[in-house]
Amino acid sequence: FALTRPPGHHAGTDFFGGACFLNNAALAAQHLLDDGLRRVAILDLDYHHGNGTQGIFYGRSDVLFVSIHADPRSDYPYYLGYAEETGSGEGLGYTMNLPLPRAAGAQQWMAALETACIKLGMFAPEALVVSLGVDTAASEGGFGLQGADFLRIGERIAWLGLPTAFVFEGGLGQDIGIHTVNVLEGFETAA
Repeated sequence: FALTRPPGHHAGTDFFGGACFLNNAALAAQHLLDDGLRRVAILDLDYHHGNGTQGIFYGRSDVLFVSIHADPRSDYPYYLGYAEETGSGEGLGYTMNLPLPRAAGAQQWMAALETACIKLGMFAPEALVVSLGVDTAASEGGFGLQGADFLRIGERIAWLGLPTAFVFEGGLGQDIGIHTVNVLEGFETAA
């Protein structure tokens, strides 16, 4: 787990935004590839789409980028994160966006996580980097996730059976610590 501040998933190769200057998840994924892995996946769980991460890997097939986030028609970054964005060139099919409406609750969000995990399993990565945003919590006005939901998120990620690095992204509320711990605890107990 990397406790990184500011977050990084809105930073691209030649731009920054959303208070992000260095893309920590992208750096971690590229480091794993540089160390000899052939296939790495990034799962972005922040309320906002990781437009920087998507942009970095959009044309590549060695990194699968999957994001569960608020519909960009109503939330930042507005111009990227639509379901029809699936990659380009060699990277076609290696981006999956799962935008959800603001009113989506825990059940709809967890269904999206299951869809994401199926895609991750099909890709068969050698390692996983999780962009962990906990601004999906009810206390943040996100998707209404509660403490027990964060435990379930960690458990589901663990069931993938992959070496996994968690990189902290968004969350500003008073509960970010406990929600983060719940994800990590769920992951550790299920692994």
